[in-house]
Amino acid sequence: MFGAGGGTTSYRELEETDVIFLWGANPREAHPIIYHHVLKAVRRGARLYAVDPRRTSSARWADVWMGLNVGTDIALANAMAHVIVREGLEHREFVANATTGFDAYRAAVERYTPEYAERVTGVPADVIREAARTYARAPRAVICWTLGITEHHNAVDNVLALINLSLITGHVGRYGSGLSPFRGQNNVQGGGDMGALPNKLVGFQDPLDPVVKARFEKAWGVKLPDKNGWNITGMFEAMERGELRGLYVIGENPAQSEADQHRTRKLLGALEHLVVQDIFLTETAKLADVVLPAAASWAEGEGTVTNSERRVQRVRAALQPPGQARDELWIVAQIARRLGADWGTPTAESVWNEVRKMAPHMFGGMSYRRLEELGGIQWPCPDERHPGTQFLHARLWETPRGGPAAPLSVVEHDPPVELPDAEYPFQLTTGRRLDSYNTGVQTEGYASPLRRDMLEVSPEDAARLGVAEGDRVRVASRRGSVVAPVHVEEGLRPGLVFMPIHGQEDLRVNLLTIDATDPKSGTAEFKACAVRIEPVAAGAVAAAGAGGGRR
Repeated sequence: MFGAGGGTTSYRELEETDVIFLWGANPREAHPIIYHHVLKAVRRGARLYAVDPRRTSSARWADVWMGLNVGTDIALANAMAHVIVREGLEHREFVANATTGFDAYRAAVERYTPEYAERVTGVPADVIREAARTYARAPRAVICWTLGITEHHNAVDNVLALINLSLITGHVGRYGSGLSPFRGQNNVQGGGDMGALPNKLVGFQDPLDPVVKARFEKAWGVKLPDKNGWNITGMFEAMERGELRGLYVIGENPAQSEADQHRTRKLLGALEHLVVQDIFLTETAKLADVVLPAAASWAEGEGTVTNSERRVQRVRAALQPPGQARDELWIVAQIARRLGADWGTPTAESVWNEVRKMAPHMFGGMSYRRLEELGGIQWPCPDERHPGTQFLHARLWETPRGGPAAPLSVVEHDPPVELPDAEYPFQLTTGRRLDSYNTGVQTEGYASPLRRDMLEVSPEDAARLGVAEGDRVRVASRRGSVVAPVHVEEGLRPGLVFMPIHGQEDLRVNLLTIDATDPKSGTAEFKACAVRIEPVAAGAVAAAGAGGGRR
């Protein structure tokens, strides 16, 4: 939409805004540092809306919990837009000068009345009207989102629906108003910035653009491919077709993190050659032909990381790598040498200086010296006189139009691929715990006073199933099954159940999840699948993951 994948605002703006929407985001558990900034805003009087199927620990701090049905985000966003447009609350000057496609968008949201949206989403029509009016009339407002929006079969359209709201109200391109996608873990933003995407080079440059391609080919002395690569979903599809026969995995655990683990593990096991570079013997590493023990921990490496506000910060090694572990950069350079490319002995700083050279529009002014002196800099920072950019897209407010306009996107409600039915009557959604991290490799070996691998059910469903706190149940989908203890959770509505993503040996939620993917982003629909739940008698617990088959 805007030319680069980064949040438009800063953390300071989050503290000083007037209205915050946490849409499909539970930062109290998944992004606790960012949540401190949200709470500062709440304490100074900002109005907080939590849009989430569960009444999460974040939602408990909100002024309004908009408890929508899973996968109905577009219907809700379009209904808010309907109210804004119908009542003339759109920012007409901004829409005219900074956007395109408003007439088509206005026509598309006409049928998304609050009453229609209430039937689809479960959010009362009056609540939808109040939220729309408050957002449109606020002097400053920020929409924040994360995996609750992006882990769906229509993930990109979900994001576009939120961007549309910011565009019609003018809540982007100025201090205190914007769009903030919270990154899932440390340096996810930096990974994308560096070109760890199948269709981008460093600085979000298009590798198929002839000018860009020629510049990189000259700098690197190689011929670049004439087509884009695969994202991770495309890789597994290529494995099924027999087109991808080898995989090099660095710091990722797809054997556990990908949807439909039966399929994932089968395809990984059928590869001719699998190399895993990691600091732990992950479930993926256990399948590998070669494991390269890397020094990838935060305490053992040099370099930079980039956070959710686009701030690039220095990382310094505090410890030497243990045993035979080696620096990530050294490993990659050694493999390159054995493939015929001598890169010498690159350092983290020399690589960073190459990044600055090849993407000066974003990083040109970010020398290690300046990063040290300023404690980090927000991109873009094109030269060493530039202070960094606190918020993006100020040009959209230039009159007359100061550059390419932002297009409004017509997106329609599209329910989850797999809905509950008589055979699988519950809807399962997944998410994170405060004390656990991603697939649990780094955190699940430690004792915790908090509940971890449990199936959360509503009090009504617990009574209907005849189960109580701590009872074990079998959770089965069309792909597999797991056995889990029950936690009765007041924040769930009947029919919706929840499991964390971190489980390892005894509770692997991705044995259940569906691998229906968004064709635009390649993201699987981790947030919605149909399951059935059966109490398990004491002593009758079978091995987790048994049963089930792909349909």
